Amino acid sequence: MLNENIKQLLFEGTVIPAHPLALNEDRSLDEDSQRRLTNYYMDAGAGGIAVGVHTTQFEIRDPEFNLYERVLRLAVEEINKKNLTRPFIKIAGICGPADQAVEEAQIAKGLGYDMGLLSNGGLSGLSEAELLDRTRKVADVIPVFGFYLQPSVGGRTFSYEFWKEFAEIPNVQAIKIAPFNRYQTLDVVRAVCHSSRCEEIALYTGNDDNIVNDLLTTYQVNVNGQPVKKQIIGGLLGHWAVWTKKAVELFVEIKAVRDQDTIPASLLTKGQEITDANAVFFDSANSFKGCIAGINEVLARQGLIKGNWCLLDKEKLSTGQDNEIDRIYQDYPHLNDDAFVKQILFESTK
Repeated sequence: MLNENIKQLLFEGTVIPAHPLALNEDRSLDEDSQRRLTNYYMDAGAGGIAVGVHTTQFEIRDPEFNLYERVLRLAVEEINKKNLTRPFIKIAGICGPADQAVEEAQIAKGLGYDMGLLSNGGLSGLSEAELLDRTRKVADVIPVFGFYLQPSVGGRTFSYEFWKEFAEIPNVQAIKIAPFNRYQTLDVVRAVCHSSRCEEIALYTGNDDNIVNDLLTTYQVNVNGQPVKKQIIGGLLGHWAVWTKKAVELFVEIKAVRDQDTIPASLLTKGQEITDANAVFFDSANSFKGCIAGINEVLARQGLIKGNWCLLDKEKLSTGQDNEIDRIYQDYPHLNDDAFVKQILFESTK
């Protein structure tokens, strides 16, 4: 079960970056930079991190790299060193068939992780019923953060009935909705509202193309003739792996107004600016081929990691993506947290 302080933060809503992987030019793990990233997210005010997820590169599980447990352990070590006086949610990415997923859940639990972000990606041969059974097995080990992964990066479309049954699994505590599709987002919200555990599941956005609108919207679903309201209360986002300090400030601003009848137009405008930035960082123009390298490029420009290298040679910036990142820096200087990063890097050298 979840620690009560962790559960309270999860259900209040918070900023959870998806933690990248810091590498040297020879593709070996850059442990110092990996630790630096974890500290950056804590210093920026994030409410947690997700490690071993898509942004961390799924290939860390491959035998030739064998980095899954090591990377999860580094993050925990830095969190423990920090002695935070506030809750900080530790989420481990969990992938693969049931046996692998259960093993990863056991590793994460043993290291002190609070939850497992359970991906259904790469399992196209399994039926919805088989995936639900897999979820139950993982939930027997660790609290589950469900994940609707968008099809363009390995996900698949699931039925409303799948999500309704998914929500009934006792140790499912949250769902990250990231199909990049409003209809499918609505399927999950409706399914949770119609489940018997509606109040026991926190909804988080992973829709990088719709971050601000997701966080500002209160959904209202008719359940047996009665209106049931549900909010997407926080975000677990690869986009929040960069410029995290500004993401935290934005989230505070959103929380202050999202229950009001009038939403400032400036927030909606900023939401579209953020979507433009995300399109570049995640390389939407090229079917997201440069998404991991794009995030790493921004972190490298800030000095948090050494370069944009990824474990696989094919994972790299697309042609012209670096120029587009230049444009985003020029067009939206108020979105970056370069000054904050410069300050914490300076303080770390004292």
